[in-house]
Amino acid sequence: MRKGLSTVLIVAICCIAILGFIVYHKPPLYHSQSYVFGTLVDISIYGEPEDRAKSLSNEILQDFQHLHHQLHAWKPVSENQVSELGALNLAFASQSKPLNISPLMREVLQDATKLSKQSNGLFNPSIGHLIGTWGFQADEFAATSVDDKKISALVSTNPSMDDIVVTNNSAYSTNSSVKLDLGGYAKGYALDRAVRYLRKQHATHALINIGGNVIALGQHGDKPWRVGIQHPRKPSAIATLDLLDGWAIGTSGDYQRYFMLDGKRYCHIIDPRTGYPVQHTQAVTVLIPPQAPHHSQAGVLSDVASKPIFIEPAESKSKIAATMGINHFMVIDQSSQVIVTKEMQNKLTWLDQDFKKHAHVQTTTEH
Repeated sequence: MRKGLSTVLIVAICCIAILGFIVYHKPPLYHSQSYVFGTLVDISIYGEPEDRAKSLSNEILQDFQHLHHQLHAWKPVSENQVSELGALNLAFASQSKPLNISPLMREVLQDATKLSKQSNGLFNPSIGHLIGTWGFQADEFAATSVDDKKISALVSTNPSMDDIVVTNNSAYSTNSSVKLDLGGYAKGYALDRAVRYLRKQHATHALINIGGNVIALGQHGDKPWRVGIQHPRKPSAIATLDLLDGWAIGTSGDYQRYFMLDGKRYCHIIDPRTGYPVQHTQAVTVLIPPQAPHHSQAGVLSDVASKPIFIEPAESKSKIAATMGINHFMVIDQSSQVIVTKEMQNKLTWLDQDFKKHAHVQTTTEH
């Protein structure tokens, strides 16, 4: 009897030990933060040993820093060196001979040109002179007096991505007024690179957030990654949603990069047709499914596609969304009225009941 009891006790102790291991040794969640692209970057990696997760996160952040230095529109890399994009802009302005560019820059220019055409020119990275005139090529924003004549003159030069001629290893512009600013593209491009790197490294679960542009890889344990959508006028979320593997979400808003002048809000999202910041919209959120064939561009579209929808007036937002291939989106206008597609509504868990109560849901037939 005593031997049998000992055996039972040993088995029981082993079971308790195994149960304790299951309960107290959950797969780890590694989280890191940094400041890149002028915004906060959050990286969460789930299910990897801490050392490996840290190494993966550091590689991603180093790549982000490299992209930031390479694609920065106005800040020098060092005291005597401009970024690759800065050098390209100088060549465009002086109408000098074609400038040699990196394979990465060639890829970015070709892709940004394609997306600009798709958006009917509303996504237009070539309006850097306008962005600078409004004071948004700076770390801090101050009220800028509106120079109507200068803005009109800049618009009349009609800078376009079509003005840029890209060969195998060089680029030049046929319009000296072209000045590239990839602030509405680079974050999404970085997200896609990060996901491709993690998949290549066989890391299966991560969430990467660059200033509100977020992409998911796998999930968080037995549940999808959950993200919130920022209230445009309060430091809180108006809704949450589950971000599935390969999906990305992005919001363009008038509440982070802006200044106030004579009671009016001037944000960094500029209509290339008028040269003025958009004032009829507070925020646009787009949700992007994985892009065939290899989840390759959900991040880019989460960054780019919200801008044309933001810029167009209310009656044209659904049309430009359809042109960009966007089915999941939500608009908050200047009066805090919400327009949300049925596809997007089905993904949301509302936290702000007032927004939910007054949201107008569009069916796909309204696109």
